Amino acid sequence: MPRYKVKVNDNFHYMDSNYCYEQGMYETVKDAIAACREIVDQSLEELQPLVSAEELYRIYVSFGDDPFIEVLDGTDASAKFSAWDYAKQRSRVIIERLGAPNPD
Repeated sequence: MPRYKVKVNDNFHYMDSNYCYEQGMYETVKDAIAACREIVDQSLEELQPLVSAEELYRIYVSFGDDPFIEVLDGTDASAKFSAWDYAKQRSRVIIERLGAPNPD
């Protein structure tokens, strides 16, 4: 039985539960975190209009997908994932990979 559920909020509709959806269920926290990372990476790639890493991050926190993990059977301290922290880190990587301008 899966222990972790990944749900996704829409940063553009912050705090509006009508824009939250269930992405999937996972047996391990490692798989749940990997799913969250994939969602953020995909969101950053879709939002990336060849801007700086700092601007890409600002666009993400305004319009990107914001995944999080729910533990279904109690608590698990290792099931913490901050999409915003991960997006900040990945914005720089994506910009560098694409060779976009990065003045920051």
